[in-house]
Amino acid sequence: MALHLSMGEAHRRITEYLARFSDAVFSQDGSALNPLLAVSSNSPYLLSLADALNVFQDSSRLVNQTDKYSLLGEILLPHFRCLQSFRIGRFVDAYVAFEKAANAFLLEFRNWETGWAMEAMHTVALEIRVLAERADRELALSGKNPEKLQGAGSFLMRVFGALAGKGPKRVGALYVTCQLFKIYFKLGTVHLCRSVIRSIETARIFDFEEFPVRDKVTYMYYTGRLEVFNENFLAADQKLMYALMHCNPRSEANMRMILKYLIPVKLSIGILPKMGLLEKYNLLEYKDVINALKMGDLRLLRRALQQHEDQFLKSGVYLVLEKLELQVYQRLVKKIYIIQKQKDPSRAHQMKLEVIAKALAWLEMDMDVDEVECIMSILIYKNLIKGYFAHKSKVVVLSKQDPFPRLNGKPVNS
Repeated sequence: MALHLSMGEAHRRITEYLARFSDAVFSQDGSALNPLLAVSSNSPYLLSLADALNVFQDSSRLVNQTDKYSLLGEILLPHFRCLQSFRIGRFVDAYVAFEKAANAFLLEFRNWETGWAMEAMHTVALEIRVLAERADRELALSGKNPEKLQGAGSFLMRVFGALAGKGPKRVGALYVTCQLFKIYFKLGTVHLCRSVIRSIETARIFDFEEFPVRDKVTYMYYTGRLEVFNENFLAADQKLMYALMHCNPRSEANMRMILKYLIPVKLSIGILPKMGLLEKYNLLEYKDVINALKMGDLRLLRRALQQHEDQFLKSGVYLVLEKLELQVYQRLVKKIYIIQKQKDPSRAHQMKLEVIAKALAWLEMDMDVDEVECIMSILIYKNLIKGYFAHKSKVVVLSKQDPFPRLNGKPVNS
């Protein structure tokens, strides 16, 4: 902290920062410029600069008295105000100041022909999102409308526009897209992702393979989640598998985030992950869901959904998991069929609805024969069971060839 910081030491720190910032810009040294913009990184260097700024209150004079500093004044002065506010925990003021600095930086960035400052532009994109989130928390706590994250999204769309032209800067567009996704998911406005996705996936100026692997993994993770919400499970499987296969295996937290959505997708297309995977990545909330599918135990599935309801709802996969009930019914009927086949192979394909009702009653699922008939009708319609009804005798007659079709990596017919 700045408890015993002298005026002379404060002056020295500020002028040193100004020299480093201007040298990085005029020599086009992106790696040197990048850390000077990372407000939320809590780097000791920026924290000590913030302390100096809070002691030496006339930093604008230091900027304006030297030509090479004053040329960057519209970036530097609001950036200084941001650092001061951030240091004392005033995040709304920090965001407002940083947004001004970011807009000034974007104007300069547009004029630079090469992509030398791409890393710094990415830092600005990250910082404006992080600062907006903190500012919105502060606004919400004081009973005001949290609006800064929405403003950050508008700024990032302008950054995306600056990167979406021909030339070397376009490879930075996917990183900004991923920052936009994080904002849209946080705000619950995921429909806004569509226009950006359309630009990335259909515009001829972009070659997806040109983008950095890190950005491609993040992009596939978020677009995979969108496909989960839209129940496009084959597309979700493709995108999330891409993210998983290209994710750094040492980054267990990221692997876990991907698997949290990939597992429900795999279950929906009839693929059950091994328990070792759940244990390795601490995803044991799916353990009883998988066991229910294996055993045809509807009671166990419902208990698992109830036990982890908050978790599944927060992730947005609850409805996906709830729809696994049809696969559980299929497994239960198949188990009854196997038992009947052992007792009387010639009549195994004739299954009384009353027998299924008794099996459900044993699982504490009370259903009458009419309800069972309704469920069996759905299973036949969804092609989870092949057969037909003998309505008079209340019997479902199963096909003698492949009565329980496998999903084989395809979703249940809708």
